[in-house]
Amino acid sequence: MFVVTVTYTAPLDEVDRWRPAHGDWLTQLISRQLLLVAGRRIPLVGGVYLVPRMASGELDALLATDPYVLNGVATHSVVEFTPLLVAAGLEDLKSQE
Repeated sequence: MFVVTVTYTAPLDEVDRWRPAHGDWLTQLISRQLLLVAGRRIPLVGGVYLVPRMASGELDALLATDPYVLNGVATHSVVEFTPLLVAAGLEDLKSQE
């Protein structure tokens, strides 16, 4: 499993220009369960995704299609981890190992 942080590299007015396309991209990935969770960082300097286990190259290719990245307004940072302890109801996340 992966935690991906998004960091804006451009002023918010430039980021906002691509927000609708980015939102559509996120919605598509979540509907296909290629992302499990997506949200904004506080303060608004980027976002965070929770991504199920997949090949590292597959994740890199997926993130490269983000409209924010394609338009040069954000970068991604990836941390891989193995979920060992989970809250009740989230046991399926452990199978992401």
